[in-house]
Amino acid sequence: MTAEDIDGKAIAATIRQEIKQDVEKMVASTGKTPGLAVILVGSRKDSQTYVRMKKRACEEAGIASFGFEFPDDVSQSELLSKVAELNADPAVHGILVQLPLPAHIDESAVTSAVTVEKDVDGLHPLNAASLCSTSTHAGSTKINWKDFCSIPFHIACTPQGCIELLDRSGVELEGKNAVVIGRSNLVGMPVALLLMHRNATVTIVHSRTKDAASVVAQADVIIAAVGRAHMVKKEWLKAGAVVIDVGINSVDDATAKRGYRLVGDVDYAGAKEVVAKITPVPGGVGPMTIAMLLRNTLNSARR
Repeated sequence: MTAEDIDGKAIAATIRQEIKQDVEKMVASTGKTPGLAVILVGSRKDSQTYVRMKKRACEEAGIASFGFEFPDDVSQSELLSKVAELNADPAVHGILVQLPLPAHIDESAVTSAVTVEKDVDGLHPLNAASLCSTSTHAGSTKINWKDFCSIPFHIACTPQGCIELLDRSGVELEGKNAVVIGRSNLVGMPVALLLMHRNATVTIVHSRTKDAASVVAQADVIIAAVGRAHMVKKEWLKAGAVVIDVGINSVDDATAKRGYRLVGDVDYAGAKEVVAKITPVPGGVGPMTIAMLLRNTLNSARR
């Protein structure tokens, strides 16, 4: 068996085109343009690159982009003042604070200061709490968990992108055994909750799990988000399983121009011999994160 690649680049491009069309309809019918504000602190090259990518993605989708840059020694009070200003700005529908922040800044205090309605990163405690509620499965508060555009709160971008990849690749989740490797607040925990809301039977594997390989071997769907290069071997995987690899790890490679290459948490070459579908690294989950950020911003402008 040779697994089919789940092409995150192509799926993200399709979603971004859909968002562009929806933005054009919104502007034509209401005169409102969705707006995203991004706060960048310091001169980290990787953060600057990510911010440029987000700005370019906004421009391509017709979303207004507002950038605010601060030096490494900016005070926390100055950042909080800027967040408060953006919270009150009706032209701004989403606020993203590029992480990490310098050590003297309390990241949680800054990200939590963003109003829940404009928290397009999905990191606000109230957005996280909304994702935890099972009251969304019945009655007047019932949510259609297959339609992210109709969900009335923001969901973190990478977990949302993982589920979107599965949906657009024709993977049925209801009743399936799903294993999430990693329990971070950014990916592991929220993606486990999303899988649960889609009626999968979910197990979380973490650093204290006994015999992780045997647990993973029972899974129909595996989402690996632990940050350890090639941790998941082909021997861990059930034939015909589906793998979403969130990990991005650099490993030395003298044959590569940069002296290293990027790999996931799953041994991709080995897994391809066993599973039915898998995301490559790079080119799998990564492109989806920005696409989901754009969609969250558009959803915010709609509300």
